Amino acid sequence: MYSVEERELYFQKLVKQLEESDLVEGVVQLGSGVKGYRDEFSDIDLMVCTVEEVEQLKDYVLQCLGEFNVAYMKAKRHSEQVYIIIAILENGLEFNISTLPTAYLNVRSPLWKVLVDKTGIVLKNMNFEHERFSNRQVKYYVTPDIAFEFVYFMRRLNIELKRNNLIYAMKIIEMLQGFILEVQALNENKKLHQFKAYDTLDPSFIRKYLLTYPNETNSENIQESAKKLKALFLEVIEKSDFARPDEKLMCLLEGGVAR
Repeated sequence: MYSVEERELYFQKLVKQLEESDLVEGVVQLGSGVKGYRDEFSDIDLMVCTVEEVEQLKDYVLQCLGEFNVAYMKAKRHSEQVYIIIAILENGLEFNISTLPTAYLNVRSPLWKVLVDKTGIVLKNMNFEHERFSNRQVKYYVTPDIAFEFVYFMRRLNIELKRNNLIYAMKIIEMLQGFILEVQALNENKKLHQFKAYDTLDPSFIRKYLLTYPNETNSENIQESAKKLKALFLEVIEKSDFARPDEKLMCLLEGGVAR
């Protein structure tokens, strides 16, 4: 396991190497590291941009990371002009680095900081994207019509339990839990982009949520979990501005048919 000091040394060394290359126009730090990292397990997230060929930039970033004690490294093509590089060092430290053209810089969270800007364009673009992000009514991706999705899959769950299809029933339980987490996170004004800090949600909600896991994988316990999920869903949507089901949908959730 790496120390906080070691993480900072690797971070500074990589940023310095990136800044020295003519391929790199800018480096932007993302995530919790912008505010000082959430804890000792937090990884290093960066966007590295260029006005040159992204393929060349990707290869250079891989070369820089290769100078560290890397246990495994993977470059994934996210889109035609964007690569995502994941590097896991032997000490457990993880790097997540996006390489992209400067024109493709984007803001999906308020947690960002420009570390390198050789032309002034990087900060200008990030400020522009940040303003666009801030002015959006819905800043993060939200499952469309989430109330309908919950009710629909609750109905599917009941059908699969009648079929004794327990594996699919458990997959549906996970989906229903995900819908509830999404609504609760929005209720608490959490950033949803790559949100993982579920331990920061309201403690009373966490206690109720953890009780929705079945004690055993059988029809009876899954049905009991479904009841708890339904009750918790109704509780969180009561506080929501966007996930309220209409009367017919509520009737369907209760197992009836609206007239």
